[in-house]
Amino acid sequence: MIKHVVVIGAGVVGAATAHHCLRAGLKVTLLDPGQPGQSQAASYGNAGWLSPHSILPPAYPGVWKQVPSWLLDPLGPLTIRWRYLPKAIPWLRDYLASAWTYAQIKKTSVALRALLNHAPDLHKAMATAIGVGELINVREVLHAYRTSTEFQADSVGWTIRRDAGVTWREFKDENLRALEPQLSPDYQCGVLVDNTGYCVNPSLYVQSLVTDSLKAGAELVCSQAQSFRFEGEKLAAVQTDAGEIKCDATVIAVGARAQTLAQQAGDAVPLATERGYHYVVQAPGEGPNHPTMFMDKKLIVTPMDSGLRIAGQVEIADLDDVPNWQRAQVLRQHLASIYPSLASRIAADQIDVWMGRRPSLPDGLPCIGFASRSRSIIHAYGHGHVGLASSARTGRVVAQLLTGTEPEIDLTPFRAQRFKK
Repeated sequence: MIKHVVVIGAGVVGAATAHHCLRAGLKVTLLDPGQPGQSQAASYGNAGWLSPHSILPPAYPGVWKQVPSWLLDPLGPLTIRWRYLPKAIPWLRDYLASAWTYAQIKKTSVALRALLNHAPDLHKAMATAIGVGELINVREVLHAYRTSTEFQADSVGWTIRRDAGVTWREFKDENLRALEPQLSPDYQCGVLVDNTGYCVNPSLYVQSLVTDSLKAGAELVCSQAQSFRFEGEKLAAVQTDAGEIKCDATVIAVGARAQTLAQQAGDAVPLATERGYHYVVQAPGEGPNHPTMFMDKKLIVTPMDSGLRIAGQVEIADLDDVPNWQRAQVLRQHLASIYPSLASRIAADQIDVWMGRRPSLPDGLPCIGFASRSRSIIHAYGHGHVGLASSARTGRVVAQLLTGTEPEIDLTPFRAQRFKK
């Protein structure tokens, strides 16, 4: 019987897992070399969306045709560190192959819909339970298109969403202007999605989850997990750079750094890092009424407690490469073009920039479930672009696995063993 679990990683997935494990009656140790919610964590700087409709993988049929133009465009949404390209090629190949047809995307969407459904409500309940319900706003989010033609080009994706139960309303021209008066007139079509939401301070949210868990009896150990110790087939301890922590079970929730631990747990997982950037304008006085994704630029603008955050970009690079802050300046240029009234109002002392590492798997699905070597080790990482949104349910199903309860969703699509050749 499992009594003590070590959750490796105190990002939003690890924090949500600790929250639910404690409420399931387990003893919890959180293990992370950094302080929860700080800038080293991917959850610190994300766009804040809690979007049950984010059920399409980042790749789609024919996307390979656009990649050269994106790479040649200094303002484009994708860049690659060329010295890293040989190492990235297998992952990129599988990334494109996993979304070669819409039938594949449809299958992925069914799995992601189960994981993401009701995400705003799940987060609102979790945040309210720890006394920070004000951090979660349950409201619509907007997708902005330059033209109706561009929207129609995405029609298959929206049809897949509709078939999954997603509802939305379309706004065009003057109706879109009424909805978002400060938006550039270059954007003529918008899709306002129902039953969505966002977090106004992801950093504080993670800190609050961990703080509440510590009050409930969890322990936080600031060390680096290195390996596992077994007694026969039974997990006996997690070994760290500061010694070992004895336990009955462990959860690998360490995001972009999970690959080595996954290998030791018996699973070769093709985890890669999609590096993303954000640019925050403190007290801008301008911006959107709704969190908005700009479909042509593949970026999101969200009003947050810290200011107006624009987040996006995909940079394919080594995990520990130094940031390329020019990518953050690209976001500034986009922000000024999207909201023209902001262009002359952005002062240098109002700006904050950040780079984070999305832990991503080529098929657009995370790894959640038992490890091959032992059912005392559980995978919970690789959430890519939906880490914050999916964290609440991920934490719930991990707690269910640890306590022998039937998971509330089918975890078959998320098994790490799907990558075995």
